[in-house]
Amino acid sequence: MTSRNRHWMWADAVDLLDRMQRLQQQNYAPVRAASGPPAWEPPADMIETAHEVLVIVALPGVDAEKAEAFIEDGVLIVRGQRILPPELRTARIHRLELPQGRFERRLPLPGGQYHGVRRAAVNGCLLVTLSKVDGGCF
Repeated sequence: MTSRNRHWMWADAVDLLDRMQRLQQQNYAPVRAASGPPAWEPPADMIETAHEVLVIVALPGVDAEKAEAFIEDGVLIVRGQRILPPELRTARIHRLELPQGRFERRLPLPGGQYHGVRRAAVNGCLLVTLSKVDGGCF
């Protein structure tokens, strides 16, 4: 084995380790969904104001109307699918880092009662707005 081959293999190994670490840090961890086959878990932010709780879920390429968002036992559940667009299914893919398939994220909510689970697409994210009953408070 030549010195050049060893350096090439080492560079590929380091590149692969770097890619794996980035994917892990993005929090796209596979999880066993409560209702079906394994899913991936998108990252999310939760922000509380005096009158509502806002949840921002990173879901680029997912139609907000096709994603489910509901409350069950004090937990917000967001689930759906990201499917490769039909026009890309026969394309040569050089890089595919965004996870495909079923996703599900379960987020325990701050104490209180909520109504009006609303969904909207904002800058490649799913924005879920939960209104607090009686205006709520912190």
